[in-house]
Amino acid sequence: MKAYCYILYSKKLNKYYVGATEHNPEVRLEQHLIELYKNNAFTTKAKDWKLFLTISCEEKYQAFSIERHIKRMKSKIYIENLKRYPEMVDKLRNRY
Repeated sequence: MKAYCYILYSKKLNKYYVGATEHNPEVRLEQHLIELYKNNAFTTKAKDWKLFLTISCEEKYQAFSIERHIKRMKSKIYIENLKRYPEMVDKLRNRY
């Protein structure tokens, strides 16, 4: 089953949000925007979230492992480089 690691960006907050899902990332973005998951207080701080990057994965374990890796990096530059250098994403898929 396909899964995704996704990164949202809010211009208002100048922040990224990293998540993983088994759903279509565009549907998941809409869920964040309508505050379907109110327990996720971080994405409720802004209404201008946009999909910045989507990483398709073969299974949910891979998507959640990549999500954890990106969050551990704690780096905007790392996230921006993932989009700038697609080979970084390929390395993550191979690693996890």
